[in-house]
Amino acid sequence: MIVPEANLRSAKQPVGIGLARPVKPARVLVQSLVIVVVLAAVGWVVWVDRQIHYFADRNEARPADAIAVFGAAEYDGRPSPVLRARLDHALALYREKIAPLVITLGGGDPTDRHSEGGVGHDYLMGHGVPGAAIIAETESQNTEESAKRLAVIARANHLKDIVVVSDGTHLFRVHALCAAMGLNVFTSPRAEARGLTWWDRFQRTAHEILSYTWWRVRQGLGIRD
Repeated sequence: MIVPEANLRSAKQPVGIGLARPVKPARVLVQSLVIVVVLAAVGWVVWVDRQIHYFADRNEARPADAIAVFGAAEYDGRPSPVLRARLDHALALYREKIAPLVITLGGGDPTDRHSEGGVGHDYLMGHGVPGAAIIAETESQNTEESAKRLAVIARANHLKDIVVVSDGTHLFRVHALCAAMGLNVFTSPRAEARGLTWWDRFQRTAHEILSYTWWRVRQGLGIRD
């Protein structure tokens, strides 16, 4: 039988040349772990995004013991447009007799004699809310601190149910923080003065996803401020 020359192998040719090299188990493990981590991260972002939009579009306002307004920037004693919109929404809820008490939250820059909570207090008084019906919290520097201070105020004043007011995209994190403090809260988003552009909504949502994720990571690691 004559064998074609092309099918002949050189006796010096090492065994295995021309065959696919076996993939190392360690490389397969690393690649699998990377895929799992990426899928988990994508799934987490999608879940948080859905929660943010769920609370942004949901108004749970109902009769309660108090209305809490989470702070935003103030300009030399005047509320910024965002803070004013939140205060106006709280004012409307107060006039609807949702609750007999309004709590304004938020501190200020140490060099500024004003605070978000104090400006909110003065704004509400200027619109007919009695001083006795307002509690101003003026020490907190971020959302998490505001939730902690709100919990202290609620316990001191025996407040069981609280309607929390903020921007829609902010309320999922607000609700989670308040629940972690043992508060029973109902969310009520303030109205947007104008329609948000996709870029504005993206920035707000991305900020909330990162902030909520970082808070959950710290919770999981047992890190306390």
